[in-house]
Amino acid sequence: MRDFTVKEILKHQVAPALGCTEPVAIALGAAAAASLLEGGPIDALNVWVDGNIFKNGFSVAIPAGEGLSGIDTSSALGAVGGDPALGLEVLGSIDDEAVKAALAFLKAGKVTIEIMEERGLYIRTQVVSGEDTAESVIKGLHDHIVSLSRNGVEVTDSPLLCEPVGEGGTSRNDEMEAWLKSLSLAEIIDLTDAFDAEDMAFLEEGINVNVRLAEHGLKHGGGLGIGKALDRLVRQKILNKDMLVAAKMLTAAASDARMGGAKLPAMSSAGSGNHGLTAILPIWAVKDFIECDHDTVLKAVGLSHMVTAYVKAHTGRLSAVCGCSVAAGAGATSGIVYMMGGDVHHTAGAITNLIEDLAGVICDGAKAGCALKLNTAAGSAVQSALFALQGVNVQETDGIIGGSPEKTIANMGTLSTQGMIETDRTILKIMLAKKIVE
Repeated sequence: MRDFTVKEILKHQVAPALGCTEPVAIALGAAAAASLLEGGPIDALNVWVDGNIFKNGFSVAIPAGEGLSGIDTSSALGAVGGDPALGLEVLGSIDDEAVKAALAFLKAGKVTIEIMEERGLYIRTQVVSGEDTAESVIKGLHDHIVSLSRNGVEVTDSPLLCEPVGEGGTSRNDEMEAWLKSLSLAEIIDLTDAFDAEDMAFLEEGINVNVRLAEHGLKHGGGLGIGKALDRLVRQKILNKDMLVAAKMLTAAASDARMGGAKLPAMSSAGSGNHGLTAILPIWAVKDFIECDHDTVLKAVGLSHMVTAYVKAHTGRLSAVCGCSVAAGAGATSGIVYMMGGDVHHTAGAITNLIEDLAGVICDGAKAGCALKLNTAAGSAVQSALFALQGVNVQETDGIIGGSPEKTIANMGTLSTQGMIETDRTILKIMLAKKIVE
């Protein structure tokens, strides 16, 4: 197992995404398969997804037109007008004509969706055009196209395919996650010393991308309008805009915009745009309340991304546990402690406090209500950091808390990957039953 550089971590874990990453990944798979047919008319589109992809693509808005949502819609949009070369910004190429064509395709009943028992992120898309059939498979990560074929023949020379597997048949993601899981919290914090000027510029770009989403949400609302409501409560002097409220407002507003279908990208973290909002925006809000130089803020955001990736390596990319809460929330609280001058012991306490607070938050799919959970995660990230800096730390005798932050995170991973399997199935059953009733 080799070591990875911070530049590799950022490149692999942090990327811009236009729209919720699950429907976007579905659109990417459809666009990639359709590209192999060289523009021929599409007669049928068949999609197989794992339960968590289905859950997160079930009802969230798609940033391609007002009122658009659903896995069938995102796959149709990707097939008729998506540009797979854009990766997780595949829907950036969608225009009004593509929307009309996709809706007509759906109305004709040419799209089928099936849920697979596959564990882990999985999307298989089959596009049929006359006597030709093209397929794509995305596995492990939202933009990792691991297989392309045309008429049953593997396509091996496409630039759309992800990097080849590493030693022992493992993917780069598997190798990176195994390496991340081998690190201590102190070693992760030490990685912040390795950021160079290029890394810092990339981190700043991510901040700017997510702040634009927050500003859109504060100005226009969208989704549930949580951020705008908090802003209104502050203006009415019902709430005071302290660092806790500022963090909640900024983060929720960005989620409102994103879950409401705003055609603006988010800088994702560990494969999720909402993770990226939670990992970045609470830190950006808190910096206005403390004395801190700009480089330290950027490094705090970089640390947040790395801790988010570290927790996700344990919990899995998609599960019944809300990753915005326990993974990106852990990242954000770590960054806040770093920015406020805390050491590794304060960081450990903050992560432990946050996991004790939010471990029970479930993921019941991507939707407008996610803004409420991001609001909670942002508030807990600030609160957990402040408590730890004041010497208030949850003890290892409590519940799933371990004797170290590493053990606590490993316990969280066990809960997510083993203990919540039936919970995940139950959530999906409830959502499917609701769909049938509606």
